[in-house]
Amino acid sequence: MLADHFVDVMRCPVSKQPLIYFPRGEAGDNEDRAFLVSVTARLRYRIDEGVPVLLVDEATSLDSREVSRLVEVARSLGLPIPA
Repeated sequence: MLADHFVDVMRCPVSKQPLIYFPRGEAGDNEDRAFLVSVTARLRYRIDEGVPVLLVDEATSLDSREVSRLVEVARSLGLPIPA
């Protein structure tokens, strides 16, 4: 898991906005499935062995519907959602 203070200062390299951190994936039960989401840039960044891969070329593009769904998942898991 990433340290809270590290997550607080991480920003999307495209939008320069804070990221939503899913420390245990979408289901909230598996640290191996952790990832980050940039709502503004609509990008999903993977985390490899505890290291965020914040490379735009390596990110997965999301449509607005998928971003909205992930925001709702984050809310249901009680994850911090940047304003």
